[in-house]
Amino acid sequence: MVKLLLLDLLASIIFYTSIPLPYIKGLDFQGVARLVPMVGLIIGGILGLFDGGMNYLGMPVLTRSALVVVLWIFITGGLHLDGAMDTADGLAVGDPERRLQVMADSATGAFGAMSAIAILLLKTSALTEIGEYRWLVLMAACGWGRWGQQVAIACYPYLKATGKGAFHKQAIRSYKDLLPGLCLMVAVSGLFWLVNNHHLLISVVVLIVGSAIATLTAAWFNHKLGGHTGDTYGAVVEWTEALFLCVLTMLT
Repeated sequence: MVKLLLLDLLASIIFYTSIPLPYIKGLDFQGVARLVPMVGLIIGGILGLFDGGMNYLGMPVLTRSALVVVLWIFITGGLHLDGAMDTADGLAVGDPERRLQVMADSATGAFGAMSAIAILLLKTSALTEIGEYRWLVLMAACGWGRWGQQVAIACYPYLKATGKGAFHKQAIRSYKDLLPGLCLMVAVSGLFWLVNNHHLLISVVVLIVGSAIATLTAAWFNHKLGGHTGDTYGAVVEWTEALFLCVLTMLT
């Protein structure tokens, strides 16, 4: 059981990140979405370690935050950011019937570029304002972003008969499939209280804010498009992360 879980986690890491890992024959990629919040925590942990190392070397917070965001893109291979850009280009089209066609186009339009700039600017500026427990904030942001992806998969229709995200619907079919990821994020939120017993309120707010932003972001894209695609899954991740960090600036 443990071996199977580790193999599934390895498949998820390979699918969702550019982290160099050894090739293992026979990995099953059909269920990678089930463990994506855990992948988010791994990404956040790596970012937190890097941020802590740069802080130890005396790097100023703005430069450090910018480097963290750049590493963030590198670790994910720009997968989710590319989806956010394509989604923005699609939403800019007035004709709903042409939106999916525009989103499938590999060329990036003006609205896609502006969306990427906005996301990166929000993440960098928000991180600059966050002083305490940055490693934990990064883990929470990455985890909630990917739980939002699970919400989008479970709760809303997939708009294409085929596509890079179509098989996720087979892995996450109902609200029950959201519970493991939610329990994981409840535990992460509780870490704010564990590392400082005066931060119980912060733990509660992180839980409420993270789950609310993830859920509402997935719902908003469904409202605008009538469903989701692989691109909008990426957009949910990116916007949940960015908005979560912005809210956390008022707490840490």
